[in-house]
Amino acid sequence: MTTESGSTTIPLHLVDLRPTLSGAEMAAVLVPPRQFDTASFDSYRPDRDYPSQGETLHKVRDFAKTWGPAKGGGFFSRSKKIAAEKPGIYLDGGFGVGKTHLLASLWHAAPSPKYFGTFIEFTALVGALGYLDTVKLLTGAKLIAIDEFELDDPGDTMMMTRLLGDLVAGGTKIAATSNTPPNALGEGRFAAQDFLREIQKLADRFEIIRIDGLDYRRRNIEGHARSLDDDALTAAMGTLTAEGRRYTVDSFADLVAFLGSLHPSKYVKLLDGLDALVITDVSPLANQTDALRFVAFIDRVYDAQLPVFASGIPLDEVFAGDMMNGGYRKKYLRAASRLIASTQR
Repeated sequence: MTTESGSTTIPLHLVDLRPTLSGAEMAAVLVPPRQFDTASFDSYRPDRDYPSQGETLHKVRDFAKTWGPAKGGGFFSRSKKIAAEKPGIYLDGGFGVGKTHLLASLWHAAPSPKYFGTFIEFTALVGALGYLDTVKLLTGAKLIAIDEFELDDPGDTMMMTRLLGDLVAGGTKIAATSNTPPNALGEGRFAAQDFLREIQKLADRFEIIRIDGLDYRRRNIEGHARSLDDDALTAAMGTLTAEGRRYTVDSFADLVAFLGSLHPSKYVKLLDGLDALVITDVSPLANQTDALRFVAFIDRVYDAQLPVFASGIPLDEVFAGDMMNGGYRKKYLRAASRLIASTQR
């Protein structure tokens, strides 16, 4: 973001901002990211090389029909029976295969009231409103759509199990996406065997649908995230200023430290009103806590469709050491994919 002082443009910094987000505001933004404002089943383009994409499209369409009256003499087709057996569907597949597009399409097709958010947004809502008030708010929803379903600690596991159970008991349907099937959530992160009962409760609520394919973001974009030298970065900022774009400039170290001072639910508000981000002196992340916060931040940057201009090492290389070999590997790979796309817009 920039401000004008006489004839001089003074760039602001994300680290100087102090976003606030009330529970009501959290609930109000539980809608699909803006790039999916017009997502529909018709606009989804299955990759013919991966038949599971077309099959998944049909299954999600059938799930959407369960809100309406049965047709054909009241008998469901076999696929409709599968969708109706459980109150939820779970799209399991790699990143960039169109899971969020299908989830947003289902949300658009569902009757109101309905809510769409990432896993972290729903857990943050509970944190802001309290469990009982969150249940009260969401009770009666026809659909709860949960993108990026990830369980990073046992407390979230048990809380989300309870929340979904209470909502399903009231007739709410659940749809979720993740890079990990629900019976494997938590593997490599905490002692999953101690919470197997909770994880199994979650898995039992979903009909798991596997969707394969290549990351659509990489079909036409290869290599690493784009990194600029000092002259190119200065030129990019000059162009942003000349075009009247609102952008911020922060060093990578300052940004990472700042993200640690905010709850991830506030990241979306932090980016409100921006057109681009400039990040200088990118370097490898030192610990996993910082890395996970950065992943959550990049998810919001990507949802907001903000281009990123950066110097230092390519941003997709910040997950150093053993990070790519641990339990959060899929999260880091998704973030790397999104960083490549965001720096090459």
